Amino acid sequence: MLNVNTIKNGLVIDHIRAGTGPRIFSWLGLDKADYCVALIMNVESKKSGTKDIIKIDNIINIDYSVLGFIDPNITVNVIMDEHIARKITLSLPERVENIIQCKNPRCITSTEKYVPHVFRLVDRKRAEYRCEYCDNLYRAGVGEIL
Repeated sequence: MLNVNTIKNGLVIDHIRAGTGPRIFSWLGLDKADYCVALIMNVESKKSGTKDIIKIDNIINIDYSVLGFIDPNITVNVIMDEHIARKITLSLPERVENIIQCKNPRCITSTEKYVPHVFRLVDRKRAEYRCEYCDNLYRAGVGEIL
């Protein structure tokens, strides 16, 4: 049986789509952390079959809009004195900036490096975003994060 120590004060990122945990772990820079962190993959889940979990024994700043963009089903538990103090549920953000990169070679963001990559949510059910400049479509949770 796997045993991961209790978190005293920190965060538990739960309900991560199975296989996505390493990407989030890397994006958060947890591979360089000097505090206790755990990436647990393919944990049994009643809702989704399997899931990934990240435990962080530290309170860190996280851009929740990016996490929601990667996987809107994620929940973040804030742990204080070994108890859940707050539960944060995520959703797809209405707008994302410099999280994904427009792949259209004709887009102004491809030629003008100072122009931010801005995408707006156009279809919540399909998790589709449209580039603000060239209308190129992008699907959340599928591609790479900048």
